[in-house]
This record gives sequence, structure tokens and C-alpha cells, in this order.
Amino acid sequence: MSWSRIRWSFRWSWSLPAFILFFVAAGAPFPFGSTNDLSIAFWCLCLGIAVMFAPTRDLRRPQLWLLAGIGVIVAAYAFVLHEQLSDHPFVAPFQPIWKQASDLLGVPIAPSASIVKNEAFFALGAPLANILAIVLGITVGANRDRARRLLWVLAISGAAYALYGVLSFLIEPTMILWRDKTAYLGSVTGTFINRNTAAAYFGSCALIWMLLILEDVRRRLPERHVEWRRLSLDLRAIPPKQILPQLACLLICLMAMFMTTSRAGVGLSLLAMIVSFTLFLRKDLPPRTGIWISLGSGATVALGLLQLLGGRVSSRFDSQGLVDEGRIEAWKSTLKIIADNPWVGTGMGTFQWAFPPYRSPNISIRGIWDAAHSTPLELASEVGIPMALLVALGWAIMLLVLARGVFGRRRDAIIPLAAAATATLSLLHSCLDFTLQVPGYSIPFFALFGTGLSQSFRTKEGRESAEANATSRRGEGRHATTGAAARALPQLHKSV
Repeated sequence: MSWSRIRWSFRWSWSLPAFILFFVAAGAPFPFGSTNDLSIAFWCLCLGIAVMFAPTRDLRRPQLWLLAGIGVIVAAYAFVLHEQLSDHPFVAPFQPIWKQASDLLGVPIAPSASIVKNEAFFALGAPLANILAIVLGITVGANRDRARRLLWVLAISGAAYALYGVLSFLIEPTMILWRDKTAYLGSVTGTFINRNTAAAYFGSCALIWMLLILEDVRRRLPERHVEWRRLSLDLRAIPPKQILPQLACLLICLMAMFMTTSRAGVGLSLLAMIVSFTLFLRKDLPPRTGIWISLGSGATVALGLLQLLGGRVSSRFDSQGLVDEGRIEAWKSTLKIIADNPWVGTGMGTFQWAFPPYRSPNISIRGIWDAAHSTPLELASEVGIPMALLVALGWAIMLLVLARGVFGRRRDAIIPLAAAATATLSLLHSCLDFTLQVPGYSIPFFALFGTGLSQSFRTKEGRESAEANATSRRGEGRHATTGAAARALPQLHKSV
């Protein structure tokens, strides 16, 4: 690669949209997980500016199809918003609560398809930020250099937040940044309010560090396929100073993850790391039994780490099981909300007002349920079954595309693999909690999802590299043929 091309690549990698994307991905977890409206509005503003100036020269037809699919979801969201905000919806029925309130008060009240008027407008911020993040991830991540830098930004910022979480827990466990910590005093939460979200975030960052380390180590091994008998000798040949910083960051993220004491967050993170490890090394494993040996070894290491660093997590599994009984009852109550509001839901952002009439008597009277602890169920209750199914279809297509990138790409397969692993982790965890509803987690990783989608196809740079290699091979073949002919001429002359 010429020096001018390197400078061109560097300039585009640190262009305004890429810089904004990196800044948002690193900064979104900082202000208490960005759960307040002001933080969400700021990130939407930043991402919106970046999307306006996003580079399109690297986009090819597959990336454009991905953007078109996101456009369909945006159009569907716009229709649902119109139905919930409009005084004259097209098809949505009015909520009967407005007529009941009008009859009780004796005054006319304009009805609405939402149980809380205009709440859908204020709840739009987080989904909008996620959509902008994935769009920017696709456009900016179409360049492999920018895509790899995003991986490093997420990994380094995650290690920094993990280090802060551990140190703040040891020094002043009653504070989160500059505020008093009112919940989870015995757990590390980093800059997040909820320990479960923190566990998923630290686990996702640990997964990225693991893949970066594996890629670095694999690149340093001399053989095309790993010689397991010589592996220890090859690893000892790697200079420690070149690998120890990454291992330290991985250990910090793992330590913070275990110290959150989140059962689902820790368990799913370890599962994602085991599967990702096996997929990354699948071509180097022995046939037939290699995958099972890798999965078994990974499970053994995970259990060992759980006993060594996650004693409190194990005790929570022993005392409380896998899922709280109250959470299961809340899911049953949410299903009743969906059954009564199947088409456009109760309104975006209205779950905390819709839940009380349906609250199961088997749930403790302590506390307020402002979330269903299951993002798919809460989404269906707020926007209706058709919109929830469309979002589910989008997730299914995304995971299929990422799987194509994992199994189809030879170079930079780590990018779609990291995106697929964190997407699966966050989706499974959100079925038990509300991880993807916290912008501090969802914004950075939706950007990673978009980058992984973009890198699941052959990029423009990859195509140029393949063409250059093919041209070089053809040139070598011509030179070899010419050389052979030149060597044959003296022999032919002698024979004549």
C-alpha cells in the first residue's frame, strides 16, 4: 500500500462522522447510562449530524439494501406514532379510558389511541438514537479501518468504565459518579444505575477483548493451521509486553462483570464468550470432536472463573434460582396487556401507567414496576403485535446476515463475529431484563451491529485487494511461462 493511500485512509477514518460515532460510542455509558431525556437528546443530535455527513463512497448494493430495510422499520414506526399521537387516527381505536374519565369528570375529553397523551413523542428518543447509531454504523463501518477502530474504541472505553466501577466500589461504594447510589450498594454498576445492564456491558466488552487477543495471537502463529503440540512453544515466543496490556484489560472487564453479581448478565456473557471462542478457532480445531472439546473446555474455564471471581453470583443462583417468581408473574400480566391492545398497543413509553390495572396479586406490593423486564413483551404491549413482529423480523435478518459474515469472510471475520455475539447476548438478556432499553448500552452496540452488518459483505477495499492479488498471480504466471520458454530455446537450438 502506497504512502498516499495510507494518508487517504487515515484521513477518511478520522473524518467528522467517524469521529462523532467513536465519541458517542465511548461517551454514551458515562452519564448514568444516558437514561435521562437530556442525554438522549444530545446523542440524537450528535448522531443526526453525523448521519447527514456520513460517507457513502464505500457503500455497495448489500449495504444499500440494509439501509432500505431499516427505512421500512422507520416507516412502520412513523405510522404507529401517527396512530398514537393523532386526534384522528387512521385505523387505531381510541382507548376506552378517555371516555371513562370524561364520564367521571363530567367534561368532554379528546380521546386518544394512547393511554397517556403525547407520551409516544417523548419516548421516541431512545429508539431514534438506536436507529441513527445502526445507520451510522453501516455507512461508517463500510470502511474496514473505521470498523476496526470502532472495535478498539468500544474495548478501550469498556475497560476504562470497568476500572472505574471496580475502583469506585472499593473506595466509595455509595456513589455513582457525583450522585448518591441508592440501589445495588453491594454490587459494581460502573456508571450505570442497574447492575444487570452493567453486567451485560462489561461482558460484551470482555468478549470484544477476547476476540482481539485471539486474533492477535493467531496472527503471530507461524502455521496456517494451529499445531496444537507446538502451541505452548509458539505462545512463549510472543513478547509479553505486546500481549499483557490486552490481557489486563480483559481481566478488568471480567472482574467488573463478576462483581455486578448479575445472574443473567454473567451467565449469558460467559456463554457468548465460549461460543465466540469456538467459532473463531473452528478451522483450527480437530474435525468431528474439536468443536465439542472446545465447548467443553470453555465451559470448564467458565465454571472455574465463576467459582474464583463470581462466588456471590453462584450464591444468588443457589438461593434465588434462574428467574425471580415476581418477574414471571409480571410477564403474565404483560401478556394480558398485549391481549387487550393487540394492534397499536397502549402507547410508546406508557408501560408504567398501563401495568397497575393488570398487576398480578402474586407480585409483592413493594415497589413500582416501570419496566416489564422483558423488552420484547414490553415492546409488544406499547406498539402492538404487528410492529413487534416487524422488529423481530429485522432482528432475525440481522442475525442471519451477521452469521453469513462470520462463516463467509476470510479477513476481518472478527468484526461480524463480535457484532453477532454481542447482538445475541443483548437480545437474550433483554428477554429477561431491559438492557436494550438503556441508551448507554444500546447506542454503542447498535453502532457495532451496523458495522458488523456492513462488514458481513465484501467491502470495496476487499474487492480491490482480491483483484490486485489476482492480477499479481496472473503476472507471475506470465513471467513463469516466459522464463520457461526462454530456458527452452537453447535446448531447442542444440537439438536442431
